[in-house]
Amino acid sequence: MHTDTERCVRAVQSKDARFDGWFYTAVLTTGIYCRPSCPAVPPKPEHMVFHPSAAACQQAGFRACKRCRPDTSPGSPEWNVRADLVARTMRLIADGVVDREGVTGLAARLGYSTRQIERQLFAELGAGPLALARAQRAQTARLLVETTGLPMADVAFAAGFSSVRTFNDTVREVFALSPSELRTRAPKHAAAATPGVITLRLPFRAPLHPDNLFGHLAATAVPGVEEWTSHSPEGVGGAPVGAYRRTLRLPYGHGIVALAPRPDHIACRLALSDPRDLTVAISRCRRLLDLDADPVAVDERLRADPALAPLVDKAPGRRVPRTVDEAEFAVRAVLGQQVSTAAARTHAARLVTAHGTPVVDPEGGLTHLFPAPEHLAALDPDALAMPRTRRATLTTLVRRLADGDLRLGADSDWPTTRAALLALPGFGPWTADVIAMRALGDPDAFLPTDLGVRRAAGALGLPSTPSALTTRAAAWRPWRAYAVQYLWATDSHPINVLPARPAGEDRCDSTP
Repeated sequence: MHTDTERCVRAVQSKDARFDGWFYTAVLTTGIYCRPSCPAVPPKPEHMVFHPSAAACQQAGFRACKRCRPDTSPGSPEWNVRADLVARTMRLIADGVVDREGVTGLAARLGYSTRQIERQLFAELGAGPLALARAQRAQTARLLVETTGLPMADVAFAAGFSSVRTFNDTVREVFALSPSELRTRAPKHAAAATPGVITLRLPFRAPLHPDNLFGHLAATAVPGVEEWTSHSPEGVGGAPVGAYRRTLRLPYGHGIVALAPRPDHIACRLALSDPRDLTVAISRCRRLLDLDADPVAVDERLRADPALAPLVDKAPGRRVPRTVDEAEFAVRAVLGQQVSTAAARTHAARLVTAHGTPVVDPEGGLTHLFPAPEHLAALDPDALAMPRTRRATLTTLVRRLADGDLRLGADSDWPTTRAALLALPGFGPWTADVIAMRALGDPDAFLPTDLGVRRAAGALGLPSTPSALTTRAAAWRPWRAYAVQYLWATDSHPINVLPARPAGEDRCDSTP
């Protein structure tokens, strides 16, 4: 979009927040770059140049605006819509792969040469993987400086910098302030937060309808790993409505996150065993809640269908509830085949108790990390209280995941991975597509055989047979996963309702 100067100028002059993250405005007369919705008086059009990424602005010698803080804008929705090389690369960079494995490790994961990756990133984003990772490190450093009391040396290494000097130079260059000046300017309560706990706001593009998003996560929560609590994250304002909490398996350790909806952000409280995991934890929480989606584009396409228009108008901005761990969701999808929500949670809870890694939760509600595939690869099938065929499906899945023969992650190619899933015994279209939708993040994944989808389609006068419904749903592409959320919303199931009670109380035992 940054090449369409006229459109970008209009967005800046109208301070349109919908375009935050799509492009950045660099101001030639001041040497700063802003998000389109910056509240400052817009510069003259001849003084504006537009860049596709914050990293490109920084490489061109511009510093971040202190007023609109463009480093905190939502990420580009492009990376959630596409499955090409650039999109997969951006998802891996957001997951911290460059900081942990370098550009060569990034290239190895994607199966391309470093030169091919750099060429495509420069062509589309105006910056290479190192510059993009550097911009991300600067953002992480700012969060740690402003929201924790960590010594600056600890902040530097936790953010992924190789030295304190590089950390200091980067922060000054990007923000035109030293790290100590950033901390001095931060709200006083931020640095006084509980040790080891980071409180922040996760931005999103409006509108966002939280009911099905948090309702789904709470209604399907695995005891010990997830819960809905009546206590909201502190220190970020807004009326308390409760929070979704869960444990996180992270590259350097583990964490516990609490997430709660607010009118203009998601309140987030992270407790990490290693602060180096902050960037990855934030990235995975954003993917879990689908916060980088473009709801205006989604709803515009779905609203064009007269059958869906009333559903969209009633509650615009529905998101697809996703996951923080693709392998975990695949295991849970198999456990949930042809059983109720309660039965699926029971099966998962047994696996967690027997094979999960214990963690200490100061609030007492969470007890384990969900077991990794390598911890489940040696489980005894006879210990699973499920039909023999489903035991074989589960054990085959975890063995393939543990061996690395099947890879589910931010770098997954959606069509190739879906085909690999369908090749596994016991995997039909529903299981493969629900994994594609919620674990891999394919916005066009569709569930025409799902009972809840078919029931809703019939009630709306849409075709209810899978083949006919698939044909009709072609008009909803590339947003069929969001259409599923609107169809599911016609049911009175708890997945569609923002929870009003803490997890652990009785809930409905069936799910669409």
